[in-house]
Amino acid sequence: MNIGIVGMGLIGGSLAKSYSESGHCVYGYDIDESILSFARLSKAIGGVLDENSIAQCEAIFIAINPGDAVAYLEHAAPNIANNTMVIDCCGVKRFVCSRCFQIAKQYGFIFVGGHPMAGSHNAGFKNSRSNLFRGVSMILVPPVYDDAILIGRIEELLKPVGFGRLTVTTAEKHDEMIAYSSQMAHVVSNAYIKSPSARGHKGFSAGSYKDLTRVARLDADMWSELLLENSDFLISELGGFIEAVTKYKDALAARDIDELKKLLEEGSNLKAELDR
Repeated sequence: MNIGIVGMGLIGGSLAKSYSESGHCVYGYDIDESILSFARLSKAIGGVLDENSIAQCEAIFIAINPGDAVAYLEHAAPNIANNTMVIDCCGVKRFVCSRCFQIAKQYGFIFVGGHPMAGSHNAGFKNSRSNLFRGVSMILVPPVYDDAILIGRIEELLKPVGFGRLTVTTAEKHDEMIAYSSQMAHVVSNAYIKSPSARGHKGFSAGSYKDLTRVARLDADMWSELLLENSDFLISELGGFIEAVTKYKDALAARDIDELKKLLEEGSNLKAELDR
């Protein structure tokens, strides 16, 4: 296959390496010419994705920020061949899909919203690797939810990447769930690390500290855009979290051991249930 990849960061670079190592021809694009050159030298890509090569691609992945992804597709759409599969890798889907479904329909190619559930605080092409997606979930938002032929085609297309699970959903459901499973976790971690006690943690911290603070390091530009595009669902999740944490605070202030035990047992039991 001829594969086009827009954005040579952690996600795009890892996709490029996955397809290249599987013997496919990969064309890449990045606004940073030095990164693009390095991607070619490392054989992650075989050529540059431009107006000519994009027409030869059976599939194109867009792995850049949501606003830039939409802008790129608007610009590139006239050069994309009919029936080409275009999949974005953005962390929000309502904004991206509402625009990109329209563009795809206008120009005759296929757009599918995508969100690979893998990442790292170590960003950039230098940290990309061909096995980044092995065994992880890929969320898909197709233009038609129950098109079995389309889903089968996507499955074949994604086989070289090694995803462990394909989750098909709607843009609305994706954004609702991601507000809880990803975005709130980043906000809480980023806020938690701001404690005055943080600077003195060495020698006093272990696994729980590392687990909770891992995603405090983030790309502020990208995450600001993602959080604002999904602010309605995220505000709702944060409201529920603040309400729950306040119950623990109130039980401590009242020295109410029965209430505190109840709260702790509820959380522990729910975690055990979810892990089954």
